[in-house]
Amino acid sequence: MNLNATLTTASLLLALTLPAGALQASPYQGDGHLLGTPDELSWGPVGSMGEGAEIAIIEGNLGEEAPFTFRLRLADGYEIKPHVHPAYERVTVLSGTLHFAHGETFDPGATTRLPVGGYAIMSPGDAMFGYAEGETVIQLHGTGPWGIEYLDSADDPRQ
Repeated sequence: MNLNATLTTASLLLALTLPAGALQASPYQGDGHLLGTPDELSWGPVGSMGEGAEIAIIEGNLGEEAPFTFRLRLADGYEIKPHVHPAYERVTVLSGTLHFAHGETFDPGATTRLPVGGYAIMSPGDAMFGYAEGETVIQLHGTGPWGIEYLDSADDPRQ
């Protein structure tokens, strides 16, 4: 199976492992403004990331070819094992600290410390990993369909 087919499959698996109702928020149609506050977000588990990670969809449907915005809340010490995505990933750190790196092997010493306001942009298919220092909230946005494929299937909590 080639990488594109694998990532498309991973996108669909991600869509199937999110909690009911979390896959699609009220879609923004480009009319007027979409405004909200953090206390209005609905958090739920992320089946593709396991214990210690929660997701809140702000806009979009991760399974469609359309823009999306979501937040991830990561517990202190949460490890993001080496993985790839099928599309560009754009991340902004909103609270806590994200330690993040490009690479195929989890190596905490190789990460860059991204404090509040820090950001990262990763290309489709580029391997990455990281961990959270303190409870950390990051916001991701891009264009779907979205998915995650772990380089080592033993790291995938969906297994």
